[in-house]
Amino acid sequence: MNERLLHYIWQFRYFNPNELLTSQGQQVQVLAPGEYNTNQGPDFANARIKLDSTIWAGPVELHLKTSDWNRHGHTSDGNYNKVILHVVWHHDLPENNADAPVLELQPHVPAMMLDQYEKWMHSTQAVPCGNQLQHVNTLTITNWKDRMLSERQLQKMHRIQQHLQQTSNHWEEVFWRLLCRYFGGNVNGESFEQVAVSLPVSLLAKHKNQIHQLEALLLGQAGLLHKNDEDKYCQMLYTEYQFLQKKYGLRVVNKPPAYLRLRPVNFPSVRLAQLAMLIHKSLHLFSRIREADQLKQVWRLLDVTANDYWNYHYKPGIEAEHLPKHVGRQIMETVLINAICPVLFAYGKLNAEQAQVEKALNWLQQVPAEKNVYTRAFEQYHLEAMHAYDSQAMIQLKKEYCDARRCLECAIGNAMLRKNLAAT
Repeated sequence: MNERLLHYIWQFRYFNPNELLTSQGQQVQVLAPGEYNTNQGPDFANARIKLDSTIWAGPVELHLKTSDWNRHGHTSDGNYNKVILHVVWHHDLPENNADAPVLELQPHVPAMMLDQYEKWMHSTQAVPCGNQLQHVNTLTITNWKDRMLSERQLQKMHRIQQHLQQTSNHWEEVFWRLLCRYFGGNVNGESFEQVAVSLPVSLLAKHKNQIHQLEALLLGQAGLLHKNDEDKYCQMLYTEYQFLQKKYGLRVVNKPPAYLRLRPVNFPSVRLAQLAMLIHKSLHLFSRIREADQLKQVWRLLDVTANDYWNYHYKPGIEAEHLPKHVGRQIMETVLINAICPVLFAYGKLNAEQAQVEKALNWLQQVPAEKNVYTRAFEQYHLEAMHAYDSQAMIQLKKEYCDARRCLECAIGNAMLRKNLAAT
């Protein structure tokens, strides 16, 4: 038993309400458990309790042991003077000298529910309650996935707000940073974001019509251009970069991108060349995305092919078989899930434009579900993600609740515990 579980049992009345007695023999009827208090003072405020025939209203304090009242210094703390009931798991003071009536809850809580909770806390399964998921009402799971998706988008919005503070609320700049980060993928995301921060959209706009200058800026800032390159195209890019670097006072990023363990189509040089073409084709991307009504318009915006030089190259200066370097559907979907929809969601929330919020959520339902360790954890228990909306919700549920064993705060866990209570 721990205090968080005790609070949970009291808050949701997961105890037998019959024959409740204080340590002094008063009959107890819980009319309202009160409002959970996370600030200083008693654990629950505005509770309503009937002791024998008298109704009391006020705060309730909970402890694992009655003696914790004195141990925590509540006797001398004025915040606890008006406590109407001291709820404990174990009453360890035979002679009750507490400042409030004491109710021992342990005898009234079903052992089956406690056993279930204990199993979850010590489970080695990826999803502690996985074997029981099939017995949970579909509506409960659907509603909780909606909540998880909203939580995940709000978390991302918080990070977007940090970018907004850094850019004086420049939405195009924020979008450019996130776009670059997710073009870089898991391996080079941080490096690509550094490149984006070092090259603001106002600077890139000046060179929008010169694809070679855009490539020189992006590849140069990433540290992928070198003075001794023998390839004539690379020499040209390096010369352009030297001029632009001096003109704008640029410094190469301190985290160069990596090639190790990447498929050639995902090499950072290819991705940066594609980004250069994306800027060349359409600089004000976020404005155009906000104006888009249908997802196919976004696909058309992202559907670019790197400059002709890259048809025969994956790395600067190293020839390869001919293959046009299109932006593939997989990277498009990754960008949509992790950059476009989160920024749209945040923009709608922060500017009271609900249509943008709804559009972001709707687009997530039009994209295939992600396949990763988080979604596979649920698939083994026959809970599959139908689209990216679902997979994003599952990522949030797995990372923030299952892994942290926050079963008491999970609607699915709550539903299972209620079943245990009803079975007693």
